[in-house]
Amino acid sequence: MPTRDAVWGGAPAALRAPLSVDRKVDVAVIGAGYTGLWTAYYLLRAAPHLRVALVESEYAGFGASGRNGGWCSALFPAALSTLAAEFGRTAAVAQYREMQNSVSEVGRVAAAEDIACDWAQGGTIIAARSAAQLERARAEVREAVSFGFDDTALLDAEGTRARLNASDVVGGVFTPHCAVVQPRRLARGLADVVTRIGAELYEQTPATAVEPGLVRTPGGDLRADVVVRATEGYTGTLPGAARAVVPVYSLVIATEPLPPALWDRIGLGNRETFSDLRHLVIYGQRTADDRLVFGGRGAPYHFGGRIEPRFDRDDAVFRALRRTLGELFPPLRTVAITHAWGGPLGIARDWHASVTFDGASGLASAGGYVGDGVATANLAGRTLADLITGARTPLTTLPWVGHTSPRWEPEPLRWLGANAALRAMTWADAAEARHGRPSLAAAVVHRALGH
Repeated sequence: MPTRDAVWGGAPAALRAPLSVDRKVDVAVIGAGYTGLWTAYYLLRAAPHLRVALVESEYAGFGASGRNGGWCSALFPAALSTLAAEFGRTAAVAQYREMQNSVSEVGRVAAAEDIACDWAQGGTIIAARSAAQLERARAEVREAVSFGFDDTALLDAEGTRARLNASDVVGGVFTPHCAVVQPRRLARGLADVVTRIGAELYEQTPATAVEPGLVRTPGGDLRADVVVRATEGYTGTLPGAARAVVPVYSLVIATEPLPPALWDRIGLGNRETFSDLRHLVIYGQRTADDRLVFGGRGAPYHFGGRIEPRFDRDDAVFRALRRTLGELFPPLRTVAITHAWGGPLGIARDWHASVTFDGASGLASAGGYVGDGVATANLAGRTLADLITGARTPLTTLPWVGHTSPRWEPEPLRWLGANAALRAMTWADAAEARHGRPSLAAAVVHRALGH
């Protein structure tokens, strides 16, 4: 099977040079994914005099930023009710409003900076395909509306099929706050922009040690007043950070370009992103060249949080995604799957994304996006830029600022728990499909994970 290179693109033809001498800058950023690139972008737009350098172990956009499912969504891992219970209703609403603003902001910058990333805001349609899923759809909309988010709409079966003609649909949820992107083009385009406006970007430069004011690399030391960790799913590769986040693999397949007649039967006429309300996450989008890109969880957690290139591919998971796609859209059962890929994303122990900055040590970080990092990283970059430059803005008072997630359990507890949860979610979906009742097992797993 071909690799992901022909769809999202692999390594660029020419890589930027690695760091080869000691350097002193104002801000050093570890990681050239979305978080690091957006931080550099907004720092230099706010303060062009700053010396900003990014070090990246592979190449800009190598990680989840360049090989995700292409959702630029307003989804935030901590629920509105969770944030409200901890920080109050006003703070929870502010966090979610800024997430919605971030979707539009990504599109604005892409247009302003001429980043050709196929950005299109068609919203998200989430199908309910059983009585249990419909119950979750109603609860999701009730919570959103109770916090004033009236544009989250509950749809009946006919209204859902008008946007997404999936099988067994009994209802659904629609929100306009999501766009599709070609993720690699966004990441590489953003890398070109930040270097054009003054950032230094060193590819093939892994950080081997991080201290206040210092990032060590094989080719030289990078000294800085501020050091930003923007490593998300790869955070555990840094010394002392093995239990900060769990790297969970999400895998994706892509069809051949589909003819208009098939799209007439499937829907997604506005390039809506789509999912359903099962427990084991799935997600999809219609690309600018009319492929259907479809992904989901299901790959095992690897002992010790190991991240290896061979884990990007799991034929059993690819086959399961193929079956699920055919179940959702019977007309696609015979279409060719031309590409398949995957990679790790980062999950914090309490499923709560965070942005931190300690002015005394100069250490900053952002992450824990749980697979919804395209727009969240933009908000993180804007927030970090404000914190680092000392600007007092509404972003610096959002509830995720200064949040510290607890560490994950040590091995083998982490391995046992993560893979048991995966099996439980798979079992819960199967049980709900058979009986139509919400799964108690799934509720227990969600509570145990702090989600």
